[in-house]
Amino acid sequence: MQCAAVFMPGDNMKLITPKASLQIEIEQLKTELSHLKASAKKQSKKLKQSEQRFTLAMEGVNDGLWDWNLKTNEVYYSQKWKSMLGYSPEELSDSFSTWEKLVHPDDKDYILAKAMDYIEGRTSSYEVEMRMQHKNGQYVYVLSRGLLVKTESNDKPCQFIGTHVNITNRKRAEELNEKNAEILEMVAIGAPASKVYDAIALLYESRYPGMRCSMLELHGSKLIHGGAPSLPQAYCDAVSGLIYGPHVGSCGTSTYTGKRVLVEDIETDPKWKDIKQFALPHGLRSCWSEPIKNSQGEVLGAFGMYYNHPALPNDEELEDLRAAARLAGIVMERDQAQRTIKALAYTDELTGLSSRASFCMHVDEMISQSKRHGERFGLMYVDLDNFKSVNDSLGHDVGDQLLKVVANRLKETCRDIDLVARLGGDEFCVLIKEVSDDYDAAYVAQRCLESIHKPLELSARKIIPECSIGIAYFPDDGEDLSRLLKAADISLYDAKHKGKNQYAFYKPELTKRAERQFYVEHLLREAILKQQLSLVYQPQFDVDTGELIGVEALSRWNHRELGEVPPTQFIEIAEKIGMIKPLTQWVIATACEQLLMWHQQGGSDLRVAVNVSPTLFSDKDLPQMIKESTGNTGIDASELVLEVTESVVHTSKSNLPIVKELKQLGTTLALDDFGTGYSSFASLKHLEIDSLKIDKYFVNDILKDKNVLLLVEVMIDIGRRLGYRTIAEGVESQEQFNVLKSLGCDAIQGYLLGRPMPGYEIAKMQFH
Repeated sequence: MQCAAVFMPGDNMKLITPKASLQIEIEQLKTELSHLKASAKKQSKKLKQSEQRFTLAMEGVNDGLWDWNLKTNEVYYSQKWKSMLGYSPEELSDSFSTWEKLVHPDDKDYILAKAMDYIEGRTSSYEVEMRMQHKNGQYVYVLSRGLLVKTESNDKPCQFIGTHVNITNRKRAEELNEKNAEILEMVAIGAPASKVYDAIALLYESRYPGMRCSMLELHGSKLIHGGAPSLPQAYCDAVSGLIYGPHVGSCGTSTYTGKRVLVEDIETDPKWKDIKQFALPHGLRSCWSEPIKNSQGEVLGAFGMYYNHPALPNDEELEDLRAAARLAGIVMERDQAQRTIKALAYTDELTGLSSRASFCMHVDEMISQSKRHGERFGLMYVDLDNFKSVNDSLGHDVGDQLLKVVANRLKETCRDIDLVARLGGDEFCVLIKEVSDDYDAAYVAQRCLESIHKPLELSARKIIPECSIGIAYFPDDGEDLSRLLKAADISLYDAKHKGKNQYAFYKPELTKRAERQFYVEHLLREAILKQQLSLVYQPQFDVDTGELIGVEALSRWNHRELGEVPPTQFIEIAEKIGMIKPLTQWVIATACEQLLMWHQQGGSDLRVAVNVSPTLFSDKDLPQMIKESTGNTGIDASELVLEVTESVVHTSKSNLPIVKELKQLGTTLALDDFGTGYSSFASLKHLEIDSLKIDKYFVNDILKDKNVLLLVEVMIDIGRRLGYRTIAEGVESQEQFNVLKSLGCDAIQGYLLGRPMPGYEIAKMQFH
């Protein structure tokens, strides 16, 4: 057994055994443990008191309390924390997974990272905003603040305690203000109204999930959809253009009355009785509408809010309905003002024509377009002759009236596609589009001269206005606006210098050619009206028998001054000047009379073919014209063959009823120039024809080109299969005749067997 010597201060040395030493150590440890327990109890009591005070403080406000035990990972949520999200206390478990399930997926990682930064000492505070899902499915904005509780022994965090504050209203207000500012900026920079309308609709739809918005503009008495990004296009198309009224849905009634209209159930509300069939198939059940007004209180349209369930708005939705309509009103009023400004800038106030600015803009656009497509257009400079004397003698008011009359006459005379503008004073310009030849502008100019020259009475005075016109062409006379106007102005000066009341081209030779053209037109008009043309007839022969079976009537014009004018030339002119109808009427009547004469001379079984312009097949008088000609002569309608081109179908399908009526009369129809069109087979489908005429274009090459030979063979075979007779035109050689006969062609016409000849020559040929 060993002993230990212990020296005690002030005492003599005592001898202590090992057992006694251990007992002392135990007592010292007990004392230290007692002190630690007392301290821990005191700290726990303080912590519990602090927690109780904090909890009581939180219960007194609208904050939700949360307590996260970092050691056990347990989380406590107060009753108000849960009720903030629409849940009762027993519906949510006190676990970390509850927060993970409710926080917005896009916010989760960011929030956890911010929390760990604070817990691990990388940041000195914790305050974040997040979105958490409410029980109703919507997200609420939450402000989360937290503090760490640390142990005294090692100063390590053991608890993370904090609060959640619902800041949804504040965030919604901030977002609303921010979006409103963006929309107002769009308005300020001139964004298109449709884009602004969509932005407004999407703004309020984002505030109320399930809501769909629309804006309707009031145009006169019609409602036109301005923006509805989330509504079905079929619904928008169905209601756009409706006439507003006291029982035309929510928006139609709202714009009509100028008052708010709230429809809880579209299916049962009488205001929707006549149009609910457009809404219900798309699930639309309620609609609230606020009239959109300008700053003067005038109704410009309506803002509508739709839900897929019957509902009436709460106070917040009502306020947003008013606010949305006010915002849309700013856009509509801006557009209205812009239209007014544009109208003032681009419309001549006195005449209502386009202004100089508008005209210059259009010319620039036409130049760009014409350069891209290699097109031409004309520019006419019109100036009234002796206008100053009208102002001086009758006053400027009468002069203004005259300008209005001239403006109306120019607009009525020119085509819809042409642009008429007043440049200023008594100067006008006409932009002539779709110019195909040098005479197009001359025709317009001539009509303008004739129209303006008509007499009128102003201020009890008879006035016969006159004007001079200068004409320039793009790109011939100038490749930009400045040069074109200068060329037209020089032409105008030339017209005035020559005596006024006439037109002139920038290039003098064009003026001479146009004058010649009009002179020829005048002579042709006179020749047709006085029946100074003549007919010749080209014989048609049966290929197998060589028998004369018919003739084609061809018009000829031999003028004492012009000489022999080719048919291709004068027929085109007749169509241009509107004389093709009387010309055709004369040809048909004359051909029928000639056919009667042949019959009286003993001839029979002859048919006479007449070419008919496609334009006449839209003229309802054509069947009557045939009736009169055949009726007056007593010939059978089947003996009259009308040769038509497939352009009859291409011009308009409305021509087909007239074709049908002609067939009912018994008239024979032949499809002329078969194969030269771009859809000949379609023509065979639509036209009830009796024969096909193979164009000279194919006959010319039938001996030289195997492909042409094959095409002709196919045409003849098609005709045979469809029950049509085939007639080949332009046969000039025996070799061509032999090939056509071998292919089964039924008849031919051409110089080989007979040139066009007078009627008496046909009689000789028939009776020979």
